[in-house]
Amino acid sequence: MTAVTLDALDLSALLCSRICHDVISPVGAIVNGLEVLEDESDASMREFALDLIRKSARQASARLQFTRIAFGAAGSAGASIDLADAEKVSRGMFGDEKTQLTWSAPQALYPKNKVKLLLNLVVIATSAIPRGGVIDVQVTGDGEAPTLVLRAKGSHARIPPHVESLIAGAPEHGVDAHGILAYYAGLVARAAAMDVRFSIDGDTVTIRSEPSAAAAEEAPIVGVPLDLGPPDTALA
Repeated sequence: MTAVTLDALDLSALLCSRICHDVISPVGAIVNGLEVLEDESDASMREFALDLIRKSARQASARLQFTRIAFGAAGSAGASIDLADAEKVSRGMFGDEKTQLTWSAPQALYPKNKVKLLLNLVVIATSAIPRGGVIDVQVTGDGEAPTLVLRAKGSHARIPPHVESLIAGAPEHGVDAHGILAYYAGLVARAAAMDVRFSIDGDTVTIRSEPSAAAAEEAPIVGVPLDLGPPDTALA
């Protein structure tokens, strides 16, 4: 496989495009609900609009909170993130009538890049069961040498197309806004000195990540700063 390197501008542009795509839907629904409130006098329609605004606002907030940790410099400029926060934003993002999330992990601070990797693998696990199902997340070991195991079980489960080559940093067909999350997950995995492997058995896809045998220490992502400034405590 031939490695593909994106410069910082292309990487940031593709990530921003994907994040905006995920947030546009609930924000658009809020706008639609407000338009109904402006134009409608019928009580039932106004209540419908208010309900739509409430649900969409919660959804937009959940997506932004997840994105802030998974892709941004959330929490602080420090080196650790609480796994409890990772669980909270994951449940807010994916816990619904379509997908159930079970979570087993220590209540502890783990290295930032390892937690970011975990969250990005949750996104990939969700795409492995397009019709919904159950995602079981298990984290064992200490923060310096954790084992991350995610099992996505559901109808028509499959290893997402091209995800393995994207994570390996050698995509067969380049990197676009659809594949950028898996490519970014690979960058974070290498920065955290973690390997990622996929397997499938029937209706269950297993994603397993363990410390890389080839690297004993975390390495920085060259040209792609993951800590983008001082703590954003105003958003915490």
